[in-house]
Amino acid sequence: MSLARARAMILVALLVVAALILVLVAIFKDKQSGSIYSNSCPAGAVKVKTRPLPVPGKIKINVYNGTNKAGLANAVADDFRSRGFTVVTAGNAPAKFDGVSKLVYGPKELAASTVVNSYFLGSAEADFDIKRTTDVIDVTIGSQYTTLGTKTEVSQSLAQLGNPSPPPHTCDTA
Repeated sequence: MSLARARAMILVALLVVAALILVLVAIFKDKQSGSIYSNSCPAGAVKVKTRPLPVPGKIKINVYNGTNKAGLANAVADDFRSRGFTVVTAGNAPAKFDGVSKLVYGPKELAASTVVNSYFLGSAEADFDIKRTTDVIDVTIGSQYTTLGTKTEVSQSLAQLGNPSPPPHTCDTA
């Protein structure tokens, strides 16, 4: 073995030992008490989960027709079913709605509402009800609705929407 090769091997061995010492010092001197998300919520705050965003197969929705177009709720419900959502009911809304869509959901479905909203390309009106205990999102289709987004549009919309922020009087337990 040449002298240059021996020096190179010694240098590499010293670097490995120095790296191991640095890692051990960092581990033993770490003073962090735990994760940044603790289970301590302020008094009276409702726990919500903002991530991970669920896949469509784990999301339950009710679809309501808030327009005068006959059969719109069933058509949109079928479209959601073909995309993997669980549609619990489809029917007419108690009142007309002028927007694209309206989502009514509670603390259990905060993250799921973002996924559903991405199918409306982020134009759904969100109505968070802190007292709602069901795990189903109510989707009211409005008069400005045209169609659900394509897979590419939904992916882009989901990236733009990101994870939801906890609404007032709630705390994130993700």
